[in-house]
Amino acid sequence: MGFDFTFEISGSDTRSQARCGRLHTPHGVIRTPVFAPVGTQATVKTLTPRDLETLGADLILANTYHLYLRPGADRIARLGGLHHFMAWPHPILTDSGGFQVFSLAHRRSLDDDGVTFRSHIDGSEHRFTPETAVRAQEELGADIIMCLDECGDALHREALQAALGRTHVWADRCRAAQQRGDQALFGILQGGIYPDLRRESARFLTALDFPGYAIGGLSVGETKKQMYAALEATTPELPIGRPRYLMGVGAPEDILEGVARGVDMFDCVLPTRVARNGGFLTRQGRLNIRNAQFAEDVSPVELDCTCYACQHFSRAYMRHLFQAGEILGLRLATLHNLHFMLQFMAQVRAAISSATFTRFKDQFLASYRVADQHARFAQSEERRAQRSKAR
Repeated sequence: MGFDFTFEISGSDTRSQARCGRLHTPHGVIRTPVFAPVGTQATVKTLTPRDLETLGADLILANTYHLYLRPGADRIARLGGLHHFMAWPHPILTDSGGFQVFSLAHRRSLDDDGVTFRSHIDGSEHRFTPETAVRAQEELGADIIMCLDECGDALHREALQAALGRTHVWADRCRAAQQRGDQALFGILQGGIYPDLRRESARFLTALDFPGYAIGGLSVGETKKQMYAALEATTPELPIGRPRYLMGVGAPEDILEGVARGVDMFDCVLPTRVARNGGFLTRQGRLNIRNAQFAEDVSPVELDCTCYACQHFSRAYMRHLFQAGEILGLRLATLHNLHFMLQFMAQVRAAISSATFTRFKDQFLASYRVADQHARFAQSEERRAQRSKAR
């Protein structure tokens, strides 16, 4: 069964590379630029699919590495595929699992054919090759799937060059291994912070004619300035009519800078992770609800916010929930942060459509307090927590 993954560009900004559009998938249309909440274990933590629909999510991301280990991609296939398994009838994107193999699992060996690793859950040994990574994602049944790649150190050129060559060979093998015609397989560009390596990767992968292109290996320790420069070297090399996906990036300031450089898709655990630690995203920046100054504050987390948490509860109550360790606090904070992000993306799309994106970007950043001047991958704390549990 085949499907035409049409990507329509409906508007663009005259003062930047920003564009808005619609990506058609078997499970619905994705409005771009889009932010995808992360549902690592086939669930966005503390939320139901109905919550996500109410919030306006077009796309969610699930993690192949985790689902391959538990409950198993083959089991999910027998149970009707990922959409049915998690009761989410809208578009899903799965990564290849490669990033987690290189960052979370206990890697045993890496060669040109693939990577052997031990599970962080029980120590069992497994092997990913380009072919097995594609097969696992075909069993999961997501709308958008990823090639297996090697995410090298963004700052070390020699290691990056070796990783780049392997990533390109693996991309070619993934393309050949794909059997299902109702999934869009994206190639993943690497090259770290080096413009010439980024351009080399873009040119190699575009020659393979993927239906979309992911930009990997950023937000892994480089500065924001370096990340933006890498994007500037990359996106002009990519086909205008194919979606561009910046992997693992989700801070509002980074999304705006990515959109301005022609990126269409984003995902990150940041909104949900900081929510579980009492962090609320606001138009002024991140607010730590645990601070004592909010103990008797009767105002909502953010004035004029229409999310359920802000419409019904005070900062004082939200602080109490976190101080008391109540699960409701995690849920309300997650609802607020994803409401913030998805409304933010709607505003970005509206600004592009009305030719006011540059003004919107400048006004937003003028009042927004950036939490971190370095592009640190938001999953780092998540990985450390999982390693601690594994011990």
